[in-house]
Amino acid sequence: MRDLSRFAWLSVAAAVVTIVLKFAGYRVTGSVGLLSDAAESLINLAAALVAVFVLKVIARPADRDHEFGHSKAEYFAAGLEGALILVAAAYIIYASVMRLLEPQPIEGIGLGMALTVLASAINGVVAVILMRAGKRHRSITLTADGKHLMADVWTSGGVIVGGFLVWLTEWWWLDPVIALLVALNILVTGNKLVWEAGGGLMDKAMTGQDREDVDAILDRHRDPDRRIDVHEIRTRISGRQEFIEFHVLVPGKWSVEHGHDIVSAMEDDLRERFPGVHISSHLEPIEDERAYDDVDL
Repeated sequence: MRDLSRFAWLSVAAAVVTIVLKFAGYRVTGSVGLLSDAAESLINLAAALVAVFVLKVIARPADRDHEFGHSKAEYFAAGLEGALILVAAAYIIYASVMRLLEPQPIEGIGLGMALTVLASAINGVVAVILMRAGKRHRSITLTADGKHLMADVWTSGGVIVGGFLVWLTEWWWLDPVIALLVALNILVTGNKLVWEAGGGLMDKAMTGQDREDVDAILDRHRDPDRRIDVHEIRTRISGRQEFIEFHVLVPGKWSVEHGHDIVSAMEDDLRERFPGVHISSHLEPIEDERAYDDVDL
């Protein structure tokens, strides 16, 4: 598989820059809202470093110990990123509750917010690049990292607006309340990533239009008059790799070559729709009862 780690290195660079900017903003203002935003950037850095490693792993070719490749490593990265986000949310909640019990005034709001706006702009640009690359290369790791950064952008936007409101109204208790809202938003993002990773590790099947196209392509090759049928259709997705399995039923008197031609035509049509797909097919005599033993699996 193609090495996509260069995109993850872009995320690492963005995380380092935004950490510096956001913590500088926190130091200037003393806002716990900005502190929560800066804490999430630390998670961004950890997630980006994990993504670099994982994208290097999945680019390796199949070997004796991993004959189907290393594509599932992407789900470990997405799951770890989700877990790190949940840890960040827990820290933000703790810091917010402590500040809510003892509200403090915010100072230097103009410079602090300017630094946060700059950091958010950087994250926004990198997030778009990562999500586009993830969609183009079917990489759950890049997509997850991009979504995480975009969630960070929206979070920062809320913190910025809230910070100005706190400064204008001098309702110092509003600062930790905003941070708590940020934490809730982060919890939702982390939870989604963990569930998506779990679905991939559990060999989640193709869904939506992809699965409909698999069934439609194979259905076109069914021919009752010639006694050609297909069953045992199974699909799964492992990172960027797609897998399709099916059994083809043909008259037992046919030659192996004739049956193979039928199967090859089906596989060619599937590969045209799903480039790079791994296909496992099995040819069976339609009259043999043993061909239907596992039809309900």
